[in-house]
Amino acid sequence: MVRAANTVIFVSDNHAQSAAGCYGNSVIQTPALDSLAARGMRFDNAYCASPLCCPSRAALATGRFPHETGFVDNAIVYDGSVASWMHRARAAGCKVVSVGKLHFRSAADDNGFSQEQIPMHILDGRGGTTMLLRATGEEPTNIGQWELYTQHSGVGASSYQQYDRDITHNAITWLRANAQPQAKPWVLFVSYASPHPPFRVPPHIDQLYTLSEMPLPQVFSAAVRSQHPAITHLRKIMDTSVMDDEDTLRRITKAYYGLITHMDRQIGEVLGEMEALELLDCRIIYTSDHGEMLGNQGLFGKSCVFEGALKVPLILSGPDIVPGTSSDALVSHVDLFPTLLDSLNLTVQPGDADLQGRSLFNVSSFERDRKLFAEYHATGTTGGVFVLRQDRYKLIYHVGHPNELYDLQADPFETVNLAEQQKHSATLDHLITVLKGLCNPEDHDRAVKQAQGKKAAEYGGRDAIVGSGTLVYTPPPGIKAEITKIV
Repeated sequence: MVRAANTVIFVSDNHAQSAAGCYGNSVIQTPALDSLAARGMRFDNAYCASPLCCPSRAALATGRFPHETGFVDNAIVYDGSVASWMHRARAAGCKVVSVGKLHFRSAADDNGFSQEQIPMHILDGRGGTTMLLRATGEEPTNIGQWELYTQHSGVGASSYQQYDRDITHNAITWLRANAQPQAKPWVLFVSYASPHPPFRVPPHIDQLYTLSEMPLPQVFSAAVRSQHPAITHLRKIMDTSVMDDEDTLRRITKAYYGLITHMDRQIGEVLGEMEALELLDCRIIYTSDHGEMLGNQGLFGKSCVFEGALKVPLILSGPDIVPGTSSDALVSHVDLFPTLLDSLNLTVQPGDADLQGRSLFNVSSFERDRKLFAEYHATGTTGGVFVLRQDRYKLIYHVGHPNELYDLQADPFETVNLAEQQKHSATLDHLITVLKGLCNPEDHDRAVKQAQGKKAAEYGGRDAIVGSGTLVYTPPPGIKAEITKIV
């Protein structure tokens, strides 16, 4: 058992695991995260539970996958009705304070925190309603997503950057007020909006990088990118055009790297203040809600289950963590629920006994053939998508489309679909059997679509939803939303 310690959790938005120095990227500048990894453990096979903001964050909070909670997209989101690790910690007498982006339904709900400072939740408690229409095959094209990357990446400012600075300020203020020893350990949840698009960066950060040093996506041209029907449909819904302009791709990557450096500096400021306050015995966790495709497979953003969108950075440092270590065990955001209870030296409640996650403090005992599960039921899909990874092989199970199988050891960029090769049929059948031992994909797909159809009806149905336009991205508190008219 680990000893109780104050815990600070940093969460970013849209940070691909590959875009950090401590994960082997020699171009990007992330000194704060690199120092955190040097003082703790880096998890090389960490995954989100669903590659979209709200369902991912709901899973991180509850330790349960979307099909278990019903929080499946950016419209049907966490509302406090399922117990979170925050509820458990608060009930045990710990202060549990959030600062920044949560992307739950509303601050009016009891999400489990003792206090939510400057929270960012879904817009008007409704969120991205157009994705509800995927349940009936009527989801409109997301006008504005392509332009968000291709036209709004570069030198400039966005409301998200100022929001990040406000989050840093509030976090530091809270730490100063709570630095003295207390009867119970506390948790500070610091959640930034960056590096979510638009990728706008100030000149002094943009100058750190040159266009020529920016790597191109590993798989992006029309000749080599995936032509799987599910991915073709996603590109259509995201209004993705042909992506063959290398200068544009490098410009977008440069801006993305710059925004990550901006976010890293915000974390560095908080870590510096913790050092000044001599909060040296705190545990610190860093992760992101999902990754970013950044042009790979001809895609920007997330909303798919390729490694770029599904894999996340995850670092754990502090007491009972051996500095400078790494783990290649398969781990998930659902593992953070028991990990955080462990960090506070709290026992798992009877109602949590069926959680699938395990404490990362015990990662050395994780089985080599541990199963990694994820799922996706939101924008850009016509059927549920389920992931089962075991060791080197990754199954992507599509409801309504052919399945995919990849050997991530031999093919880390997922270019050769082994499901199309008869010699791999035994591996494919085995992973499908394992997956169906965890959940019934077809049953859950039907349940999700029923819930999405019901929610769409509450909002007036297709015509009313389409008439209200599409939300390009959620604004921070006090900022007007950018709504694009659907033609």
